[in-house]
Amino acid sequence: MKKDHKPAGPSQRMLRVGELVRHALAALFARGEIEDEALRGAVVTVPEVRMTPDLKIANAYVMPLGGAHADEIAAALNRHRKFVRGRIAPQIDLKFAPEIRFFVDETFEEAGRIDALLRSDRVKRDLEDDSEDPNEG
Repeated sequence: MKKDHKPAGPSQRMLRVGELVRHALAALFARGEIEDEALRGAVVTVPEVRMTPDLKIANAYVMPLGGAHADEIAAALNRHRKFVRGRIAPQIDLKFAPEIRFFVDETFEEAGRIDALLRSDRVKRDLEDDSEDPNEG
């Protein structure tokens, strides 16, 4: 009897294609080819691109340098996603270019929250209590 086994995470192909799309997007943004007032002068990074299993949709997570106006920039990129798709299609070796959707990358904000938590007095106090072992000495 054969069990259906689904992988826990993305496949190697999904990861590889996501990286291809990420590099193509980063190069496009660096060239400044998208004409939009919201993007003028903005330096946009692409920390991650997640592909759907069928490789038809690329969810691109973007963050402007400094994090200012991130929602506006993601909205502007979504307005121009057909143009972006046409520009990156020749750079990725796929039968069909994926539809691209842009989202604000929240991982930096989340990392900042975790860092702030770890630096809080309450956590420091708990760590100090653990280091003072009453059985030592």
